[in-house]
Amino acid sequence: MSEFFTVENEEGDRIDRYLAEELADRSRSYIQKLIKDNHILVNNKPVKANYRLSCGDMIEVSVPSAKDLDILPEDIPLDILYEDADIIVINKPKQMVVHPAPGHYCGTLVNALMFHCGQELSGINGMMRPGIVHRIDMDTTGALIVCKNDVAHQSLSEQLKEHSIRRIYEAIVHGGFKEGSGTIDAPIGRHPTDRKKMSTHAKNGRRAVTHYKVLERFGEYSYIQCELETGRTHQIRVHMSSIGHPLVGDMVYGPRKCPFSGLQGQTLHAKTLGIMHPRTGEYLEVEAPLPQYFVGLLDRLRDI
Repeated sequence: MSEFFTVENEEGDRIDRYLAEELADRSRSYIQKLIKDNHILVNNKPVKANYRLSCGDMIEVSVPSAKDLDILPEDIPLDILYEDADIIVINKPKQMVVHPAPGHYCGTLVNALMFHCGQELSGINGMMRPGIVHRIDMDTTGALIVCKNDVAHQSLSEQLKEHSIRRIYEAIVHGGFKEGSGTIDAPIGRHPTDRKKMSTHAKNGRRAVTHYKVLERFGEYSYIQCELETGRTHQIRVHMSSIGHPLVGDMVYGPRKCPFSGLQGQTLHAKTLGIMHPRTGEYLEVEAPLPQYFVGLLDRLRDI
């Protein structure tokens, strides 16, 4: 199966660098090999790794099927928030990877979905990511939508492209805020020296916008809500760190030592997900309740 990308605001970027950001689970060297072997086409034609993108370019990425592994269904319990014939919305727990990738070929959300849904998953993103239209980090909890057919997948992909999907997160961050709300409009791209990280100082960052609101103050910590206008990799984590308010527990973009025991990664929860239903065209909004670890930390902070 192939994945398709349309160049919007990245004119002049190298294609290998652009795809390394879009395909976070693929290395730049692997992408360069795919380009060399003509598995990546631009406007239906092969290009070189140093090809400079033009606005409107249509990129097709075909990962050779021989490289795909057999992904097996696994009977892993799912917290289902909503389900019908077209989509399923899952409340993803901490420590669950969304789809198989190097180091995580079992125990993923995809393994669980294949057991629950059988063959009822969109095939647009191939064997490794059936039904997956967007992702959240392994240690981020909350609402994630999966498509059961290609029509639903195409509809949701278009809504993501148009930034019309409503995505509201809740987080606990370091530091207090003087203001009650604000907007961070800072481009995000691959970190210039650390490939595993994203940065607002990347040379070819893409526009990223996060709107935040303070829900509760605890002196050295704050409970906030973030609404995404765009959906870049690690967007909330990078943006909040960039203004001096890294997420509690985020040892990639925040302090190396977590101030609270028992946390596993960043304190970030995808609370609200709103879409136009791909079949009915009606607005559908689903909420994921805060996980116990998050509620417990809020209670501890309120008692301080």
